[in-house]
Amino acid sequence: MSDQDSTASGASAPGKPKAGDRRRARALALQALYHRHFSKSPINDIEAEFMVDNDMTKVDSAFFRDLLRGVHREQSGLDGVIEPLLDRPLAEVDPIELAIVRIGAYELKYRVDVPYRVVINEGIELAKRFGGTEGHKFVNSLLDKLSQRLRLAETRPRQS
Repeated sequence: MSDQDSTASGASAPGKPKAGDRRRARALALQALYHRHFSKSPINDIEAEFMVDNDMTKVDSAFFRDLLRGVHREQSGLDGVIEPLLDRPLAEVDPIELAIVRIGAYELKYRVDVPYRVVINEGIELAKRFGGTEGHKFVNSLLDKLSQRLRLAETRPRQS
């Protein structure tokens, strides 16, 4: 994967985040958002709980905090771009898959430093790890459609 998340060797250049550290940050943000979905605890309490209860040494903790706080803060706007693409009401979407798509939508909209292909790939991987059997197909389809809306300049075919 040649992107700003990693280099070809898997190591990162100075100042650039390591892909694995960001991957772990996404997984923790997903778990924290899922926890929030059911507990309705304040986001600051959930953030503090996750920072204390998890080994954050190999996690891009700034990225974790940005995803967690950003998805929470922008949830209604993110849902507004997700909902028209759904084949069912938002309330009927599996909470894990919904959290993954919200994270992806947040990254597509607000984290333009992360290439759209990385956002889609990471969403698929989260869905394979945490979601239902076919959840990754649902996540892939939605994030692909969202990337075409939110990253038009990046996704449109280049003309020679």
